[in-house]
Amino acid sequence: MSRTGYSQRLELRQAQTLVMTPQLQQAIKMLQLSNLELTQYVDAEVQQNPLLERREARLERLGPANGAGGQDGSPPPLPEAISGDVTPEAAEHWHAAAGVEGDGSFDLGGEPYSWHGRNGTVHGTRLEIEHTAARPRTLREHLLEQIGTDLSDAGDRVIALHILDLLEETGYLRAELDGVAQLLGCEIERIEGVLRRLQQFDPPGVFARDLSECLALQLRDRNRLDPAMQTLLDNLPLLASRNIAALVRLCEVDAADVADMIAEIKSLDPRPGLAFDPPFAQPAVPDILMRGQPDGGWILELNPETLPRVLVNSRYCAQIRRATRSKEEKDYLTERLHAANWLVKSLHQRATTILKVAAEIVRQQDGFFRRGIQALRPLILRDIAEAIGMHESTVSRVTSNKYMATPRGLYELKYFFSSSIPAAGGNGAHSAEAVRHRIRGLIGAEPANETLSDERIVELLRIDGVDIARRTVAKYREAMKIPSSAQRRREKMM
Repeated sequence: MSRTGYSQRLELRQAQTLVMTPQLQQAIKMLQLSNLELTQYVDAEVQQNPLLERREARLERLGPANGAGGQDGSPPPLPEAISGDVTPEAAEHWHAAAGVEGDGSFDLGGEPYSWHGRNGTVHGTRLEIEHTAARPRTLREHLLEQIGTDLSDAGDRVIALHILDLLEETGYLRAELDGVAQLLGCEIERIEGVLRRLQQFDPPGVFARDLSECLALQLRDRNRLDPAMQTLLDNLPLLASRNIAALVRLCEVDAADVADMIAEIKSLDPRPGLAFDPPFAQPAVPDILMRGQPDGGWILELNPETLPRVLVNSRYCAQIRRATRSKEEKDYLTERLHAANWLVKSLHQRATTILKVAAEIVRQQDGFFRRGIQALRPLILRDIAEAIGMHESTVSRVTSNKYMATPRGLYELKYFFSSSIPAAGGNGAHSAEAVRHRIRGLIGAEPANETLSDERIVELLRIDGVDIARRTVAKYREAMKIPSSAQRRREKMM
C-alpha cells in the first residue's frame, strides 16, 4: 500500500486575456452608432470634458487675421470661450478626412457630390427641406372638441374622457371597458351607452373594437349597412381568401352584387385615426456617400453633414496645468486629457473602419451598382471580415444602423448581405434577394387570364439556372405578401 505525498510549489504562468476597459467599451459603442447617434454622444462628451470642443464652434470664433486670439493677440476668456491648438491626434484625424493614400478604393474627401435617392437627384453636400408641413390636428384634439359639444351630461363626459384615454392612434378601442366601470363605480351598461355615442363621432369608424365594427360604422354613416353587407362583414376571412362562391351563398346575392359590395368596402378607411394624427416617419439619413468616378470606379466618403468633429484644446489644457497646484487637480486634468485624446482617436478609428467595410461591400457587390438587383451576389459577414482582416463581430457592428447613399438609392449596409441559393448544375450561387426579385418579376408579369403556380415558378427559375425548392418559393412569396396562385386567380376573376 503506497502513501501519496502532497507538496506546495510556486509556478509563474503567462497568458493573454482581453480586458474590456472603459475606453474599449467606448470604442465598441461608438462603432455601432449611426452618425446622428454619434453626434448626440459626442455632444454629451463635450459637455462634461472642458478640454474638448466642437470644430464648428471653434471655426466660427476664428477671425480672418487674428487666429485664436483677440485683437491684441491675447487668448479669449476661459473657459467660456475655449480656443487653442489641435493635438497631434486631432490633426491626424482631420488631415485624414482630406484624403487617404492607397489603392483608391475609398476616399474621405469632402468635395461636393451628387447622388440619386429614391425620389430623384440631390445635388450638393446639403440636404435642404424647402417646405415643412404644419402640424396636423391630432385625433385627440378633434375628439375632445366633440365630447365637449355633443355630450351635455357631465357624468357622460367624464366616462368619455376615460374611454378616450384608451384609444389607439389608429382610432381603435382595444381595451376592455370593465376597468373603466370599476374605476368610476358605474354600471357597464352606461359605459357601453357612452361608447355608442362616441362611435357616432367624426371620423366615421372611430372607437371601433375590431375591423368589422370599424367598417360597419363607416357604412352606417353612409346609410349602406344592409343585411347582406353585414353578413359580408361578419365573414371577412372569406373575403381575405377571395372565396367569392362562399360569400355569394352566405349573403344570398349574386356575384355582381358581391363585387359591388367589395368595391365599396375597399373605399373605406381601415385606420381612420391616422388621418388626424399620423405617426411621424423619421427619414433615414445616409452615413456614407457613394459617387462614381469618370474612370468607372467609385468614391466613398462619410457624410460631412452628420459627422461630428471635435478638437482637443491643448492651449487651454496648458494654461490650466500651469495654474493647478494640488495633486487631485493635476490628476483630474490628466484624466480629462487622456479621455479627450482617446475620443478623438476613437473617432478616427471609427471613420477608417466604416469606410474600409463599406469599400469592401462595394467591391464585392459591384455588379449590383452597375446592373441592378439581379446581379446582387450572395454575401455574409464572414466574407467581408476575411477580406479586410477584421473580426466578424466588428463587421456586424459597423453595418448595423448605417445607411449608404448610392446611385441606385439609399440602402442600409445590412441589405447587401444575403444568403446563397445554389445554381443549377452546381456552378456558382445566386443571392436570395436576387431570387426574390426574380419571383416578384415573374408573378408581376403574369398574363391577365393566367397565374403561375409555385411549381411553375420553380421550373422557370431552373431554366434561368437557379436550383430552388418549391417550399422555398412559397416561403419567399409569403414573405413578400404575395397571395397564392389560387388566391390570385380568384382576385382576377373578381
